[in-house]
Amino acid sequence: MTLWIVLAIVAAVVAYAVYVYNRLVSLRQMTEEAWSGIDVQLKRRTDLIPNLVNTVKGYASHERETLGEVTRLRTAAQAVPLPKAHCRWRSAASWPSPRPIRT
Repeated sequence: MTLWIVLAIVAAVVAYAVYVYNRLVSLRQMTEEAWSGIDVQLKRRTDLIPNLVNTVKGYASHERETLGEVTRLRTAAQAVPLPKAHCRWRSAASWPSPRPIRT
């Protein structure tokens, strides 16, 4: 009778050891899978950086062209002579005040 009890205890310990071992192996696999997912996301991010750099270069080129065009047009607009009647409005100091100045 005691032999059966000892065998049952040994079998329970072995079964528990197998359960713990399998659980540890599955946790290790899940951890490796999680790190693999992180590696994939980092690789994707790294692969997207050149695309982002090219996009920014293209936008900077567009901005440079736009700024050059605006500067050219502003210079051309300033080169146009105004009639004498409009010359008094050229400086902000000569604009009439909306309210009288109180002293």
